[in-house]
Amino acid sequence: MHDLKNQHPLRYNPNEVDKKWQDRWSNNSIYKPQLLGDAPKWYELTMYPYPSGDLHIGHWYAMAPADAHARYKRMQGFNVLHPMGFDSFGLPAENAAIKRNIHPHEWTMSNIERMRGQLRSLGAIYDWDREIICSLPEYYKWNQWLFIQFFEAGLAYKANATANWCSSCNTVLANEQVVNGECERCDTVVYKRDLNQWFLGITNYAEELLEMDDLDWPEKIKTMQKNWIGRSEGVEVYFDISHPETNTDVLSTFTTRVDTLFGVTFVVLAPEHPAISQLTTALHKDEVERYIEAARRKTDIDRLSTDDKKTGVFLGSYCTNPLNGDSIPLFVGDYVLASYGTGVVMGVPAHDQRDFDFATTYNLPIKLVVSSDASMSSTSMGQEAWTGAGTLVNSNQFTGLVNTTAAEAIASTLESLGKGHRTTSFRIRDWLVSRQRYWGTPIPIIHCSACGPVAVPEDELPVLLPEDAEFLPTGESPLKHHPTFKQATCPSCNRLAERETDTLDTFFDSSWYFLRYTDPQNANAAFDSGEVNKWCPVDQYTGGAEHAVMHLLYARFFTKVLRDLGLVEFGEPFTRLFNQGTIIANQQKMSKSRGNVVSPDEYVAQYGADVVRTYLMFLGPWDQGGEWNDGGLNGVVRWFNRLWDLLSLDQQALLSSEDTDDTEFQSLMHKTVKKVLEDTGNFKFNTALASLMTLTNEMSSRWEDGSVKRDTWNDCITKLLLMLAPIAPHITEELWEKTGHVGSIHTQASPSWDSSLAYDKTITLVVQVNGKVRDRIITPVDISQPAAEKIAFSSNRIKQHLENHEVQKIIFVPGRLINVVTS
Repeated sequence: MHDLKNQHPLRYNPNEVDKKWQDRWSNNSIYKPQLLGDAPKWYELTMYPYPSGDLHIGHWYAMAPADAHARYKRMQGFNVLHPMGFDSFGLPAENAAIKRNIHPHEWTMSNIERMRGQLRSLGAIYDWDREIICSLPEYYKWNQWLFIQFFEAGLAYKANATANWCSSCNTVLANEQVVNGECERCDTVVYKRDLNQWFLGITNYAEELLEMDDLDWPEKIKTMQKNWIGRSEGVEVYFDISHPETNTDVLSTFTTRVDTLFGVTFVVLAPEHPAISQLTTALHKDEVERYIEAARRKTDIDRLSTDDKKTGVFLGSYCTNPLNGDSIPLFVGDYVLASYGTGVVMGVPAHDQRDFDFATTYNLPIKLVVSSDASMSSTSMGQEAWTGAGTLVNSNQFTGLVNTTAAEAIASTLESLGKGHRTTSFRIRDWLVSRQRYWGTPIPIIHCSACGPVAVPEDELPVLLPEDAEFLPTGESPLKHHPTFKQATCPSCNRLAERETDTLDTFFDSSWYFLRYTDPQNANAAFDSGEVNKWCPVDQYTGGAEHAVMHLLYARFFTKVLRDLGLVEFGEPFTRLFNQGTIIANQQKMSKSRGNVVSPDEYVAQYGADVVRTYLMFLGPWDQGGEWNDGGLNGVVRWFNRLWDLLSLDQQALLSSEDTDDTEFQSLMHKTVKKVLEDTGNFKFNTALASLMTLTNEMSSRWEDGSVKRDTWNDCITKLLLMLAPIAPHITEELWEKTGHVGSIHTQASPSWDSSLAYDKTITLVVQVNGKVRDRIITPVDISQPAAEKIAFSSNRIKQHLENHEVQKIIFVPGRLINVVTS
């Protein structure tokens, strides 16, 4: 960090200028979006912040460029909605409140008050009348109403399940909230725990969620979602269970390699599989229970690691191969996860390396059934499994078939026998949404001993969080121990009943918040469908890539459900997505725990919002991030001062005459307009600013030598301010007024450019002989191939390379090069 006292001063007082214009914008309500007239709508949204404390430069890095782009779209003639709010429920606020011995509501609202002031200092076009705060009853009432819609549609249900448990946060986590086996919030190792939990049926939409071709999103985000959904086509095979104490006749396993069915020599169940207790014989019971308990202490990452030895324990029972009748031993193995497929894996050691290693460890048979050599039928193997394609061997009537053909034949046979069926499997599991913590939306369900789970009547919403609850984490919901919260009457039969005491995952809040912005004051509905359908889907969403398989996936799921419920007319929430990079300090991501968080407040107080905004956008490409160095603010200050001085010059002192030829300068000006507008529209703020700086340098030179007309100078001032306005809204507003313009600059249209001046009239044509550059010639930009050939062959440099050679062909790339290929 640098001493702010040693930084260059500005020519103007930024505090006075910023306050003047922010007050005027507010008083005149110039940023209130209104869908009036024929102007098209544009909904630009940046991911709302979590009110964990003061804003830091990282927040500004996400928000200032997004605001600049939204301002740009306004100047392009769009009616722009660019709202702001706070994602205010969740564990961080609750943990912070516990640490400080204050209520989470008090902690959250005080943070929001500070952050709101900091966001106002940004000078963004937020309409604060549309602000939403997710932890207030007027918002979470509609969380509850939406949950009931899911519940009544059969998409919200409660079930016993093995859940991810964070012992530090004392709550369950959705699969998406476990990163490398650890809690994504506190980095505590996650283990498994059996609990009765609420789920949302996102798997019902797995197939549709894979359809992303029409979305203008980064390919990496699409790929991450597709991998998380994990679609696989295969066959579900029913293995007969011979154990007499089971309550089912078959054990199902999903496989993408049904062609290897005759090579199955063992079957492994996940430790969480519900049939294990029935399939385990008395002799093996103690050993199996010890193994399962040890497996629960492992993370999924550890269990799936390719480095660890695959282990298991024999259950003492067997199943039967549905096609050849082989008796196959059953194992429990921690490398099988209940969350994948059916939680049962058929072991084919000859054709899967993991199965090969397992079979080798437990001295199980290894049976070759696919071979690269059709004549080979030996069951002996080397030290590795054969995983390639080939011809079936040792497979009864399917022997001799190519394995892909055999797979279809075997699948058909299983289906005809009723012992299997073709199916599609998905990696994704239903979204676990219940949490055993206080600071979240109470789930609006009443449990009745006679009626089961019943939705709270709509006229009784919201179910309020009791302010006097003891919210210290115990592993159970604090609401469970509140003296009166649980007490309820069944809405269906009027019997005494109990309220649900778990709260909702905060990702529920953010899965639809963008809809509430369109109608935030509505006390009678979550939103008016008419308003939502006018503004949505969001035209441009900006935010971090870390939300690829949580927030972004959940919001897509929510939107599709609401569409199917008839509440919205569209199926995708965000048409375009742009992921900004990360701004770092001391070569690390900003974090309170690292002690490298940079507050914008002192810099804004010293230089105003525009210097900070402009520096952040000049750091480098927005999608790549950059390193904060407050010494870099000096460059922006110097440029702003130069700009201020240039636009303060007395035009009567301009030495040019009406006969001055400033066509070259006009050409630069129009080229700059074209480039800056294109770059700003494509989030390339750093190159847009570089072009503006080049233009101001040229303006200085032209003023000094008098080589610019007064009309051209005035036109350039207007265009320059209009181009800079989205990035630096305060100084441009001040200079707009100072240079005699009427009205707010932010109600003006973007400047236009003259195509005849904005494009180069000549190019440097590269001339090659046999791919090697031999000359460069200035030619008209639209030169034709015959003309280019004529110029090339008249060049003395080219002639000497063509002597004694015959021209075989000529390659012409318009606007770039001509290549003469000789014998």
